[in-house]
Amino acid sequence: SAPAVPAVLKKRLVKLVVNFLFYFRTDEAEPIGALLLEHCKITKEEENVFSISFIEEPERKYCFECATEEQCQEWVEALRRASYEFLRRSLIFYRNEIQKMTGKDPLEQYGISEEARFQLGARRQ
Repeated sequence: SAPAVPAVLKKRLVKLVVNFLFYFRTDEAEPIGALLLEHCKITKEEENVFSISFIEEPERKYCFECATEEQCQEWVEALRRASYEFLRRSLIFYRNEIQKMTGKDPLEQYGISEEARFQLGARRQ
């Protein structure tokens, strides 16, 4: 078997927008790619390294090295939150649209408690 080719570290600027992680070359304004943060696993590998891997394609793994461990932890938390936040906002949006159209709260028919519905609406940004 061929020896594993060591990964070459490339300097990239990354920007998180909702649940897309865009990455840029340091000298270009347009992104060279984007990762959709759905069905993925964000793992802290070393003190200042984290990875994003995809459940459907486990061999596709992206590693990111940060300047510090604190920065690494912040990125891990932000990325884990991104996917969840996007789903939560979508649920709130569609729930409100359905309520406008039908006059009924769609969550009520699924027996979701009043308390859970209140929490869902309360954290609006």
